[in-house]
Amino acid sequence: MTEDFLLLNGKKFYYDEISNYSFRNSIPLNGYESKTLEFCRSWLNGIQEFPIQTSGSTGTPKTIVLTRTQLEASARRTIELLNLQKGDLTLICLNTEYIAGMMMLARGFMAELKMVIVEPIGNPLTLVTRDENIAFASFVPMQLQTILQEMPEALPQLNSMKGILVGGAPVSPTLQRELQRVQSPVYHTYGMTETASHIALRRLNGPEAAAYYQVLDGIKVGLDKRGCLTIKGDVTNGELLVTNDIVELLTKDRFKWIGRVDNVINSGGVKVQVEKVELAIAEAFVDMTDSPRFFIAPQPDELLGEKVVLIMEGEQLQQEDEAILMDRLRSTLRKFEVPKEVYYSPAFSETATGKLSRQRTLQKLGLYTD
Repeated sequence: MTEDFLLLNGKKFYYDEISNYSFRNSIPLNGYESKTLEFCRSWLNGIQEFPIQTSGSTGTPKTIVLTRTQLEASARRTIELLNLQKGDLTLICLNTEYIAGMMMLARGFMAELKMVIVEPIGNPLTLVTRDENIAFASFVPMQLQTILQEMPEALPQLNSMKGILVGGAPVSPTLQRELQRVQSPVYHTYGMTETASHIALRRLNGPEAAAYYQVLDGIKVGLDKRGCLTIKGDVTNGELLVTNDIVELLTKDRFKWIGRVDNVINSGGVKVQVEKVELAIAEAFVDMTDSPRFFIAPQPDELLGEKVVLIMEGEQLQQEDEAILMDRLRSTLRKFEVPKEVYYSPAFSETATGKLSRQRTLQKLGLYTD
């Protein structure tokens, strides 16, 4: 076992050292490295339960406990799907304190992959050499978009991978267009902490690109009376998990994601689905200047009850650009879906996993939140 090791921020750790924490006096560690090795030690020592904090992107963060059996069931599906083999190199650049990064470690151990772990920064490929033959990696959309736009020399490295996962946030039309340059299969994931990462995948590039998610083998999905997705399988310990995600169920194992049931704004008696409006805005930005980050939110209105407003990150758009944006939205959206006001934030607040925190951003701007 002494020959097995992983690389963490360029430091080599042998598995037997990790199991016994025998490296502690000889190798200085930062907080991220300590947390990463803590999970690795638990895994190598056969721990059966893992407390994991949810990201807090759609609600208050909470700690749940997943079993080793759940993590193994989830990892096995990804390993089989991408045909990962012993010795393949996996780049782990997602926060390992949360389910996405934690599952990358679990897959690495289960498939006996060579693991290269780096800090979860905006462009993680700057932390590895160009000659690293990476077989498998997982990114958040912002990381992948940064790589494609700012590091064209990394495209051959992406093209040589067996598969790339992207998740944690919606994929913008701009990123989807950029991904058509990537030859390796790129999958948008659907899942959550409670399901030990993804239970369905959507191909984003190539001739197999699709608008729907394909549910992985052995997972059963359905709808509740609200039209929200339900999930049952070994990753849920056989229990029925009811989500707040409104979906269109196309077949027993395919669905199209519409949005969250708690992301509906009632404006003038008309139900406005936030995700629909945000997609229209992203499409309106495609051939304009560099698209800023943005989101839609409700604000109180005496006449409408709630009005739709647009929050954008960074400097205020030129008056002409803002006018073009609003004209495009009026041509594609219904009257009550078009934002009534635009606000600007110098920098959005984020969760620990790098996801946008809408509530904290609104609070920072002094705007109404539920």
